[in-house]
Amino acid sequence: MATNTKGRNAGKRNSGNGRHKEHGARKGQDEYGEYKLSRKEQKRIKKAKRKRRLIAILAVEFVLILVLGIGVYGLSKLSKLQDLGVNADDVSMNEDIDEDTAKLLKGYTNIALFGLGSRTPGSLGKGELSDTIIIASINNETKEVRMMSVYRDTYLNRADDTYGKCNAAYSKGGPKQAMEMLNTNLDLNIKYYVSIDFTALIKTVDLLGGVEIDVKPEEVDAINGYMYETTEIAEKAEDDSINPYNSFIEEPGLQTLYGVQATAYCRIRKVGNNDFERTERQRRVIEQIVDKARTAGLGKINDMIDEVFPLVATNIPKTTLIGMAASMMSYELGETSGFPNLRADARMDGQQVVVPADLVANVKELHRFLFDESDYYPSPTVLEINEKIIADTGVVAQETDSSTE
Repeated sequence: MATNTKGRNAGKRNSGNGRHKEHGARKGQDEYGEYKLSRKEQKRIKKAKRKRRLIAILAVEFVLILVLGIGVYGLSKLSKLQDLGVNADDVSMNEDIDEDTAKLLKGYTNIALFGLGSRTPGSLGKGELSDTIIIASINNETKEVRMMSVYRDTYLNRADDTYGKCNAAYSKGGPKQAMEMLNTNLDLNIKYYVSIDFTALIKTVDLLGGVEIDVKPEEVDAINGYMYETTEIAEKAEDDSINPYNSFIEEPGLQTLYGVQATAYCRIRKVGNNDFERTERQRRVIEQIVDKARTAGLGKINDMIDEVFPLVATNIPKTTLIGMAASMMSYELGETSGFPNLRADARMDGQQVVVPADLVANVKELHRFLFDESDYYPSPTVLEINEKIIADTGVVAQETDSSTE
């Protein structure tokens, strides 16, 4: 799948492009600007993946439900999905991506999955922060699906030349700017998205009869604390299919969590390892949802589509969705990971952020993980963003601090 490294880089080296040589002076790069991960960094990345099998969240099961629903009920249900007017052809990507990388990316369907922290049911456009950002990459030939969870507090270019927490890109410009943020910083070609909110998760869990979760002792009070606001969100829906008044969790252990409880569980952040452990909780809930949805009867799937689709927004064309439905049984869920793998904490403008340490090393790893691209060459745009992040934060290529694991 990967192209010939020697031939690829030879073209760059003979181009006389001084920009690449200038960047190459930084530690971790050769004289032509190509980053090479040290053995220590490679070992750290492998260790991180073993510890964090990150599928992380809300949008993933809706992709599966979309496919299921279309396969069973056809086109008539697609009109229930929200259309935010995002034309795939208008979503920009870096024009200076390496030729071989651009060619390789055409063999994948890359979809951005956004889980929104919307307090107003069904509000999926500008003004909402994306609590969860996942890149789902489908190999068009093998049908393998790999996923990369982008930590919402990552310090990146928001695709408008402002820098800060990457989840603010959605609030500023909706899914279009959020996709462009991913493309700009990561040399990707994302054109499609799926967005959902808290209410969709609450409905889904309730319609499936709850999920079985082994609640840890230290999570009990945190779940109950988040249930106050989650209940208020559920009340706003004014929907008979939602029960806003789940009881508080009384003790730890394996138990059935219903919509409000399960959503509060997914929102826990300050217990354990912050955002990184939160994604693991979200994965446990999603795995339960997917398992239950796959075994649900046609009537239950129909109810879920009727209730949940209005709380989902996407710009994936109907013909593409139908094609996904036809290939559903061929899809194979591969490995999952998180971005950035190599990272450091910093305070910027009074906010705690996650800083790639550094961006190019992390983007190289992202391309290796998602596309088996062993010889990815960063675009000048990514190199410039990397320099800006280093200048702003002072964080350079380094091993991740143990406190962020």
